[in-house]
Amino acid sequence: MVHFIDRRLNGKNKSAVNRQRFLRRYKQQIKKAVSDAVSKRSVTDVDSGESITIPSKDISEPMFHHGKGGRRDIVHPGNDQFSPGDRIKRPDGGTGQGSGKGDASADGEGSDDFVFSISKDEYLDLLFEDLELPNLKKNQLDKLVQYKQVRAGYRAEGVPSNIDIVRSLRGSLARRIAMSAGKRRELAELEQELALLQQAPVPDQHRLLLIQDQIKQLKQRITAVPFIDTFDLRYRNYQKRPEPTSKAVMFCLMDVSGSMDQATKEMAKRFYILLYMFLRRSYKNVDVVYIRHHTQAKEVDEQEFFYSQETGGTIVSSALKLMQSIIADRYDPEQWNIYAAQASDGDNWTDDSPLCAQLLRSQLLPLVRYYAYIEISPRAHQSLWQQYESLLAEFDHFAIQPIQEVADIYPVFRELFKKQAA
Repeated sequence: MVHFIDRRLNGKNKSAVNRQRFLRRYKQQIKKAVSDAVSKRSVTDVDSGESITIPSKDISEPMFHHGKGGRRDIVHPGNDQFSPGDRIKRPDGGTGQGSGKGDASADGEGSDDFVFSISKDEYLDLLFEDLELPNLKKNQLDKLVQYKQVRAGYRAEGVPSNIDIVRSLRGSLARRIAMSAGKRRELAELEQELALLQQAPVPDQHRLLLIQDQIKQLKQRITAVPFIDTFDLRYRNYQKRPEPTSKAVMFCLMDVSGSMDQATKEMAKRFYILLYMFLRRSYKNVDVVYIRHHTQAKEVDEQEFFYSQETGGTIVSSALKLMQSIIADRYDPEQWNIYAAQASDGDNWTDDSPLCAQLLRSQLLPLVRYYAYIEISPRAHQSLWQQYESLLAEFDHFAIQPIQEVADIYPVFRELFKKQAA
């Protein structure tokens, strides 16, 4: 058995092979640090790299050494200082142990925790590992790509069934004109001279015979140019163009009413930014439809969705009705995988919450692959949560999760979009 180890160094004297081995070895500690970092970041830099700290005790390696050999007899003395119930005095500070929060070693020497940086790509790989859009097995999303034959110009070689007759004849005509143009001009000049000689009172017979012989040879040479040659043949060329077997759209519905204070809106934006990065990193060509609502719902672009300051009352059903209208206009459920993620503090008009549940039950949930609702509120669950909770038993592709603080965002996100068991 022969093992080959690639020790070629990458930029800045760092081995990519050793780095990947290190990331695999301490994956659990790194994933925990990445998860903790999400809640500490601002909305604008959530997708940058990260500095990871690993405690020194976690990277220590066991060592084998020789112990004392032979047979030894040891007597362990009993406890001669304390009796059951004695209170042990706390060690005094300032005796070499220090008064800070760190742990000092017994012999006065130690080592700091190991700190290293991971790149943006490594950070995002760890952030979205083991996540997927649910229910994709029913209709694969851009992971399976079928190829369609499309025309791609012409080529000089191919099978007879792909011959383009018009293009080949056009090339044949151009070749025959190019090869015989000089001969035809020379033939026209000789025929004109022959006509003049024949009209002369005393024609020069020797010259006349010579011109006639040259005309005969030129006609033979012109006739010898083949009507069509293998060089003239042109074949229709086809190439395979990848086309996704299905398409997907994600609806993002965010409550921006007056009951959503700035901190609650920031948490909702964090959730949607994670969702946006996950879609862009894991899938291709996923449409994202942004809907903001208070008493009225409006489809907006990405910039307005995350940064608009508009606010007002709360009628959640307006967003659901707008989503239903957009699906009817642009996204046929037979051709599109439809997903939705709704974020709200749960505060809604009392008579509107039952309407929201009814719209989901009868109109939207039969059309979507997955619908996730998150309630961002430190208080008790509101009327909207109570109405949505009644749908869980009827639809297995409907999920609701609460978020009370920033630290809950990433665990809830992973719970909603974790990979399903085969």
